[in-house]
Amino acid sequence: MNQNERLDYLVEQFKEDSVQYRDLETPADPAGKKRILRSLMNIRMPRMMAPSVLAVQDEYLKERNRENGIVQIFDIPTIADQGSRHPHADSISIWQGDITRLAADAIVNAANSQMLGCFVPMHTCIDNCIHTYAGIQLRAECDRQMRILRSKYGQDYEQPTAVPMLTDGYNLPAKKVVHIVGPIVTGRLTKDLEQDLADCYRNTLDLCLENDIRSVAFCCISTGVFHFPNRKAAEIAARTVTDWLDQHPGAMERVIFNVFKEEDKKYYEQELL
Repeated sequence: MNQNERLDYLVEQFKEDSVQYRDLETPADPAGKKRILRSLMNIRMPRMMAPSVLAVQDEYLKERNRENGIVQIFDIPTIADQGSRHPHADSISIWQGDITRLAADAIVNAANSQMLGCFVPMHTCIDNCIHTYAGIQLRAECDRQMRILRSKYGQDYEQPTAVPMLTDGYNLPAKKVVHIVGPIVTGRLTKDLEQDLADCYRNTLDLCLENDIRSVAFCCISTGVFHFPNRKAAEIAARTVTDWLDQHPGAMERVIFNVFKEEDKKYYEQELL
């Protein structure tokens, strides 16, 4: 089965699985089919899927990731390569691009408190992108972990801010995904919110240390729809990671600050170069 045949097969299988959209007209063009497939994956609640369908999904997503271009961690320059005199310059990078392309030990997902990913079809948030390119097994694993936590803490349990959850990466180039809920800024930025963001970075690195994760790529936690000011977020991230590396010499081979916007790239360069 080639990639076009996989796409056709998966669109029909996910339409049938959705029930509500099984009679949806399938576009003739590949781009339209890809939009339909991603949308059906995005809205799908965690539940069983036939192993034969999962096998084709996995082949399809792995090839999509290869087409997008997998980026190896040690092909990314460090800030030392850019002339930085930072004390950990040999183990820190600033990289602008799509985090789902990174073949790190772990990438960090800016999750919400339900920890099930973004259900908005084709949304461009990092949560949606990571779940899309990992495959539907990622949402299922998050659901399993949340069910265990709800059985322990009650059915109204939601993941607290700055408490990381570790899952497999499934079809992503990254081996693992660290899901973490960042602070939400609804008005004035407070010291408590700043501490919450610092805790996101510190607790993620602690989790990496506990699980022998030696390379991690951080997204810009909370700077999107959670409205944390970008400049302050970069300052907190750089300072917190630096302090952690000071306290754990040799623990991480590479920490990558993954940015998407030029604005964030500028702020991290100001902090680290």
